[in-house]
Amino acid sequence: MDPIVLARWQFAMTTIFHFFFVPLTLGLSIFVAILETRYVRSGNEMYKKMAKFWGKIFLINFAIGVVTGIVQEFQFGMNWSEYSRFMGDIFGAPLAIEALLAFYMESTFIGIWIFGWDKVSKKMHLAAAWLVAIGSNISALWILIANSFMQHPVGYSVHPETGRAVMTDFWALVSNPNVQLQFPHVLSAGVSLAGFVVMAFSAWHLLRKHEVKFFLASFRMAAIYAMIGSVLVAGIGHLQGQYMVQKQPMKIAVAEAHYNTEDPAALSLFTVGTWDQTKEVFSIRIPALLSFMTYSQPYGEIKGINELQHDFSATYGERNYIPPVALNYWSFRAMVGAGGAMLLLSFLGLLWSKDEKLIEKKKYLQLMMWSAGLPYLAVTTGWILTETGRWPWIVYGLQTIEEAISPNVPAWNILISLIVMTVLYSVLTLVALKLGLKYGTGETEIAHK
Repeated sequence: MDPIVLARWQFAMTTIFHFFFVPLTLGLSIFVAILETRYVRSGNEMYKKMAKFWGKIFLINFAIGVVTGIVQEFQFGMNWSEYSRFMGDIFGAPLAIEALLAFYMESTFIGIWIFGWDKVSKKMHLAAAWLVAIGSNISALWILIANSFMQHPVGYSVHPETGRAVMTDFWALVSNPNVQLQFPHVLSAGVSLAGFVVMAFSAWHLLRKHEVKFFLASFRMAAIYAMIGSVLVAGIGHLQGQYMVQKQPMKIAVAEAHYNTEDPAALSLFTVGTWDQTKEVFSIRIPALLSFMTYSQPYGEIKGINELQHDFSATYGERNYIPPVALNYWSFRAMVGAGGAMLLLSFLGLLWSKDEKLIEKKKYLQLMMWSAGLPYLAVTTGWILTETGRWPWIVYGLQTIEEAISPNVPAWNILISLIVMTVLYSVLTLVALKLGLKYGTGETEIAHK
């Protein structure tokens, strides 16, 4: 058993499970705050009931998300101690700010939001709702600032005696060009995911003609919300692709199974490579489209995997610098395909939810009941591409995965914790799903009056 492989599986497992909850927290917190804003401004009690109803889903998701996120930080000291030793001066700062500022803020005001209905003024309660939403998203910002350093190191120097990375410019860390794209991409993904979750539950109720006015209004607002999020995800993702070509060219090369340097470069629709992922066997490509998407013109060089492998070996030393091609290639296509389907479905929802004729679109509503799986597929495969696409680096250009592993943790120890945490995280996810289905398909307060 290889401890590096087991440690990577463990971190991947905990990250993916945790990220099932993060984007819904980000997007649903804002959605609930918008609903309560409409209630305070209009005085319409239905919006208050909507904020309470969808707020239950948010609270369940928030609670499980906090629990699943705690283990991740412990792994840096256990399985990845050499990473912590090398990166602690830089990585620790944004994580500490996230905990002391953002997390405490959202945790404090979420209590006021839960227990403050009719106990504090409407405006004070609304302020608590927005502070929860702002705190949740600022929390994500600081985590992504830390992650962006791993993608594109800035504002640092390597100490000549200790060999550790030392922060030299905090503002450079905060204003990292990578985070300027990564944070809005994650935020808009959360917005889209929240919209689809609300549409999925609303579709379930509309098919059964439960409180049609309530759930038609919820569906309509969620369709607008999801449409905005999906458009932003696509637009920012396009900018990220252009940025990736400049800063992580190997990632875009494996995402496109682009083995040889081309100018202009074709976009792959379908590619099959050899089993060892060293060359292309068969492909269907659109000529010049990859160059056009990258440079906004029908020409421009895109370096291929083979040339980049040669360049990296010359710069960093002889070794394999090619990430898993098939994994990244198909993750990229799953992400883009799910995103395209989300754009179409949210547009149709926006188009058809103008009146009660939506309840006649039974096939569409049946499809929308399962549509919440699309954004989960998109965000999961997106993170797989983000993290595995920079292999073999844990900190791009500075530290490899092999250099980051804890040297004294035996493989059997990691294996046991991997099994235990996989079971535990699976149970927590099932609990969250069961509670979400219970409250999402339950009656609203309106039904009792």
